[in-house]
Amino acid sequence: MAEVVIYCSNMCPYCFRAKALLKQKGASFREINVDMNPAARREMREKAGGANTVPQIWIGGTHVGGCDDLYALDARGGLNSLLATG
Repeated sequence: MAEVVIYCSNMCPYCFRAKALLKQKGASFREINVDMNPAARREMREKAGGANTVPQIWIGGTHVGGCDDLYALDARGGLNSLLATG
C-alpha cells in the first residue's frame, strides 16, 4: 500500500473525516500536526502550492488535496487504486 501523509489539526472536523475514510479503506497514514508548529505548517504550504487549510493529504507522491478532494477521488473510484499503487 502507498505511503499516506496527512497534515492535520486536532480541532479540525475535516481532518477527522479524512482520517476516518482512510481507516475505512485500511490505509495507514503518518499524521503531521500543524497546531502550534509553524515549521510544519510552512512545510505543508510549500508542498501544497500555497494551500494553508487542513487537512492536506498525499498518497505516494500525489498531492490529493483536502478532505473534499479525498472523498471526490473515492466517489470517482480512484482512491483504491491510488492507495494500492501510490
